[in-house]
Amino acid sequence: MLREQVNVSANKKTQAAPPAYAIAAHKNNEDIVAVRAGKKIERGVFLRDVAALAARLPDRKYILNLCTDRYHFMVGFAAALCRKQVSLLPSADAPDVLKAVAEDYPDLYALVDTSIDHSSFPNIVYPDDLGNARKISHVPVVNGDQLALILFTSGSTGRPTPVPKSWGVLVRSALAAGDRLGISQLGRATLFGTVPHQHSYGLESTILLGLQHGLIVDASSLFYPSDIRSAISASPQPRILVTTPVHLRTLVAGSEAMPQVNLILSATAPLPLPLAAKSEECFSAPLIEIYGCTEAGQVATRRTVKEASWHCLEGVILNQDGGTWASGTSVEGTVLLHDVIDQKADGTFLLGGRSTDLVNVAGKRTSLAHLNHHLLSIDGVADGVCFMQNQDNSQIVRVAALVVAPELRPAEILQALRKRIDAAFLPRPLILVDALPRNALGKLPRDTLIRLLQRDVGV
Repeated sequence: MLREQVNVSANKKTQAAPPAYAIAAHKNNEDIVAVRAGKKIERGVFLRDVAALAARLPDRKYILNLCTDRYHFMVGFAAALCRKQVSLLPSADAPDVLKAVAEDYPDLYALVDTSIDHSSFPNIVYPDDLGNARKISHVPVVNGDQLALILFTSGSTGRPTPVPKSWGVLVRSALAAGDRLGISQLGRATLFGTVPHQHSYGLESTILLGLQHGLIVDASSLFYPSDIRSAISASPQPRILVTTPVHLRTLVAGSEAMPQVNLILSATAPLPLPLAAKSEECFSAPLIEIYGCTEAGQVATRRTVKEASWHCLEGVILNQDGGTWASGTSVEGTVLLHDVIDQKADGTFLLGGRSTDLVNVAGKRTSLAHLNHHLLSIDGVADGVCFMQNQDNSQIVRVAALVVAPELRPAEILQALRKRIDAAFLPRPLILVDALPRNALGKLPRDTLIRLLQRDVGV
């Protein structure tokens, strides 16, 4: 018995400790971590801000990081890691969504940098001045198995569905993405994002990609083409634009030329090949599309103008068993993907759209992605979306469409669609609207579309 105890003790001593990762990969204190309002922020100042904020955070388990400034968010996220606090990142900052999160996680507080009222739960305001202490040289290191954040998706009931992520998975995913994108060849590139940093794509591609590859994060929340143009023009190359198909469609349609960047990243929705080609021409840069989801994170990439197939990131493994499951060192657990995936013998795959987007009418099948592609290809259609509806509480599924086309009539759009798709899938009704209610990621929640349709058709 004594010998067994000795052997167990020896095994514990020789067992490898879980990997740990630094919060930032910038090598020197003088390396620029971020640019905010035209001011360059060095690593030493960033680390000083992280330490100063961490000392001011309340002693709670969860932090609701609602900072709109990307640098403030980044400091808050790193400070929470250092305090072993878990960042909660809901899918939206609507009051009802935040209330639901607060009910499920009572030991939380919010970190804010705006005057928006969040009095329904404790909050602290990001300080205007974190002090003038000396720069810090020591880079904090965090255990890879530490729970870093919880993202949320909207469940079928509308209740936020939690998606926990460990620090190690986040770092390994960021490292794999950087390797695939050839970030090391771009040197000290600046990241510009038109996507919110609280969303998984924005977090991965503007915050974590920057921190784990020694890049420079632009703190601006860019939205309008003029703001994007000005921000990029004011920065030296190399430059990376992190955006979405909706933003790209607006940017390439503008009359003014866009400044050159060195790389474009796009995600959150399928990117049509013509738009990818126009975007590369507009910005004189290669465009890489990222496929992923909140649950699995970033899964694969492709150069859209050159290939249809997707290539999984290092550390991502796909298995098909009653669906397609993602796992590996860059994925938290095993995750069922919600898309139709056709795996190839060479390890790549083709993406067939979301499994819930399949449309079956009179024995004929198509997908909403296919219908949207043809709708948006019509000259004069500035924006539009096809979606499924149930009419009169029956189980018959119909396709409807909301379209932004100031110079066209519904009959003209339907006539153009008849040349492109089977008549069984023509949207009825097709309603013209001034604008679509897209969120910050360019997405269109189905319940919002249904309400808009019911309002316009008088249901």
